[in-house]
Amino acid sequence: MSGIVFFGTESLEPIVDFYVEDIGAERWLKQPDCTILTYDNLLLGFCARESAETDGTITFVFDTANEVDAMYDRLAGRALGEPVENDRYRIYQFFAEDPEGRTLEFQTFRHETDSL
Repeated sequence: MSGIVFFGTESLEPIVDFYVEDIGAERWLKQPDCTILTYDNLLLGFCARESAETDGTITFVFDTANEVDAMYDRLAGRALGEPVENDRYRIYQFFAEDPEGRTLEFQTFRHETDSL
């Protein structure tokens, strides 16, 4: 089974462009007022609405700290701080915001996890 997380956006094309060009997501399906993006096993849908839905956190998980650092280098202007070790959750992470203010997290686990 798979799933999609949808968000309303006031700026459909600029938001889609941000996730494609800056994050590296791919367009999976374009509908009349929604676009669904894929990033590995994550499906995100953005739909044109009168207001942007910005609650929650979108987390992108990488295999290595080097990949997290590379994403930080790409998004340093949007980052809320440099990547750090989070001992509580045994992850390496940083946070950023998308153009509408959604919280983005980029992380790698510092322990073995089951494959998805």
